[in-house]
Amino acid sequence: MVSVMWFRRDLRLSDNPALVEAGADGEVLPLFVLDPRLWGPAGPSRQAYLAGSLRSLDASLRRRRGTLSVVRGDPVRRVVLAAGAVGAERVHVSADFGPYGRERDEAVEQALADAGIELVRTGSPYAVDPGRVRNGSGAPYKVFTPFSRAWNDMGWDAPADAPTGVSWLRLDEGTTEIPEPRVPAGLDLPEPGEASAQRQWAEFLDRVDDYDTDRDRPDRDGTSRMSVHLKYGEVHPRTLLADLGAKRSRGAQTYRTELAWREFYADVLYRRPDSARDYYKPEFSRMDYDRPGDQLTAWQEGRTGFPVVDAGMRQLRATGWMHNRLRMIVASFLVKDLHVEWQHGARHFLHWLVDGDLASNNHGWQWTAGSGTDASPFFRVFNPTTQGRRFDPDGAYVRRWVSELADPDQVPDPHEPDADTRDLVGYPAPMLDHKEERQEALDRYERIKG
Repeated sequence: MVSVMWFRRDLRLSDNPALVEAGADGEVLPLFVLDPRLWGPAGPSRQAYLAGSLRSLDASLRRRRGTLSVVRGDPVRRVVLAAGAVGAERVHVSADFGPYGRERDEAVEQALADAGIELVRTGSPYAVDPGRVRNGSGAPYKVFTPFSRAWNDMGWDAPADAPTGVSWLRLDEGTTEIPEPRVPAGLDLPEPGEASAQRQWAEFLDRVDDYDTDRDRPDRDGTSRMSVHLKYGEVHPRTLLADLGAKRSRGAQTYRTELAWREFYADVLYRRPDSARDYYKPEFSRMDYDRPGDQLTAWQEGRTGFPVVDAGMRQLRATGWMHNRLRMIVASFLVKDLHVEWQHGARHFLHWLVDGDLASNNHGWQWTAGSGTDASPFFRVFNPTTQGRRFDPDGAYVRRWVSELADPDQVPDPHEPDADTRDLVGYPAPMLDHKEERQEALDRYERIKG
C-alpha cells in the first residue's frame, strides 16, 4: 500500500507514531505543505526557523534514501493532489488540536474521502491529547493543579522507535524549494532540527537538577531552551518525560510541571478556541484600556527607561526568545503600567518569538492580565525595578542586553541608574511613575469588579 506522511508540527523521524503507521503501510511520500494562512503571519523568526527545520528533516530523509516533497498552497487542494499523484490510499498525520488546525483537517479529510483516500490521525504534539483529561464527573479542568495531577495519573506511551527499511517516494512535479527567508539584521536564532533538539536536551539533562533554583534567573543558563524544539515537533514531550522519569530531583519534578503547563494551555484552547483572541474571563473586556501609540512602540523597542523591561524586549528582538521570568515582567508592564490590552503584546510576541505557540503564548498573556485561568489576580502588579534586583541581583542580564548600561564604571547600578548617569550614557528616563500607574491599574480594576 502507498501512503503519504504529511508532516506538520512533528518535524522529526524518531518517536513519531504517525510516521511509524505510515511506514507500516508500505511506500511513503514525505510531504510538507507551505500553507499561506500559517506562513504569512508567522513573522521572521518562525519563518526562518521553520525553513531551517525543513532542511534538517530533508537531510535526515536523504540519509535514508528519501527526500521531503514541499508544496505550496491550500492544504485541502495540495494534499489531495499529492496523494493522487503517488496513488496513495492513506494520508497519515499527527492530530492537530488548534482552532485552525482542526478546521483545516476536517476540510482535508472530507476532500480526501471524496477522492477515496483515508486520513489517519495517530498521536499528537502532546503527551496527553487535549480533551482527554477530565475530572470525576467528566468535565474538563479549569484550574492547573488538579489538571496536572490527573494528567500525571493518566500517563503516556513510551517513545516510539524511528521506522526502518521504509521505501520513500517523491513528487515528480508541483513541488517548490524550501524557502530561505531573509532574517532581519541582528537576529540570531538557535540551530534548528531534530539532531539539535537531541543535543540540547542531553546538555540540559546534565543540569536539570538545578532547574528549580535556576529557572527564574535570567542571568544564568538555567532553562532548557527546548520550547522551540517542542513547537516544531523536533522532539516529542513523551521523549523528555521518559528521560525525566529516571530522575527524582526537585528540578526534574519542576520541569515536568512546566511540560504539564504546556499541555494544560493546549487543553484550555481546545475547549475554548475563542480564548485565543478574546478574554477567557469576559468581564475584563469592560476594563478601560489606553489606545496603543508611542508608548507601545517604546515598549516594543526596549526604550521604556526601565532596565529589566528593556533588556527583555531587546533580547526578544535579538534572539527570537525571551526568558520566561522576563515574559511575565514585560507583560505586566504593558498591561498594568501602560494600560494596553494584552492582545497587542501577544501579537508582538508571536511576531518575534521563534517558539511562538498560540496556546502557551496567549494564555500566558491572559494569566498576567488577570483574565485567564487560575489564581492570577489583577492586583498582582510586578514592580520592574524590584523584579530586576531580585532575579538579576548582579545586573548581568541587564548589562548584557542594554548596551548603554553595560559598563560598570559608568553605571554602578544597572537596575536604577540616576538621572546624571542616564544622560551620560544616553539611556532614557523612565517613561512613567510605576507607583502612580499601579494605583491607576487598581482603580480601573475596581470599576469592573461589580
